[in-house]
Amino acid sequence: MERILKFLSENPVFYFASVDGDKPRVRPFGFYMEYEGKLYFGMGKHKASYKQVNANTNVEICTASAKGEWIRIRGTAVFDDRAEVMAKVFETMPQLAQIYNAKSGLTLGNFYIKDGEAELQDMQGNFEKISF
Repeated sequence: MERILKFLSENPVFYFASVDGDKPRVRPFGFYMEYEGKLYFGMGKHKASYKQVNANTNVEICTASAKGEWIRIRGTAVFDDRAEVMAKVFETMPQLAQIYNAKSGLTLGNFYIKDGEAELQDMQGNFEKISF
């Protein structure tokens, strides 16, 4: 998990893929956190991505470094609406509390990756697989 977190912290914009019917959908994301040993992400419940992940919980995340290394993370999204998770989200990225609050009426759907697998690779063909 530390290797995954380090790569994401060094490459803070990553691309999140979901499925809309039978079509892939990809968009940039920037929030992630480790909590209780699990890798968490979040998205607005008002967004199409939230509806897509509820319909098909298979997700994938990918990003690359300027040095030609990349990571691909896949697994099953498990939504977690516990208050302590939301508190940790706002502690990790306080600016999300300015968007998702009672005044705006927007809520954040947080999920962790179950049965996760990360693949790290570089331009020389070095490959590492991590299950989490």
